[in-house]
Amino acid sequence: MSKRIDKSWLVFSSVENLEHDRCVDLFSRPDGTFGFEEFRRDPEDGGEWTPVQFYSGVSYRSLDDTLTEAKRFVPWLKERLGEKPG
Repeated sequence: MSKRIDKSWLVFSSVENLEHDRCVDLFSRPDGTFGFEEFRRDPEDGGEWTPVQFYSGVSYRSLDDTLTEAKRFVPWLKERLGEKPG
């Protein structure tokens, strides 16, 4: 688990790109808010997931809001979730 994902947060979904070198974790917090973080995995890092941005610092009131923002900020996620780029 990344240092950017607090141990009290529940990661309920992790979506990888088709190359399996990027992923987005979606999580909920004990206070009822949601968030996401993007990670990369490179051979030189020993295959460990490394945070790419600081998205996890933002709180959203709903899962729908979280997904909307994650797809807006992470270019490959929208396509990976089966949605055509718009």
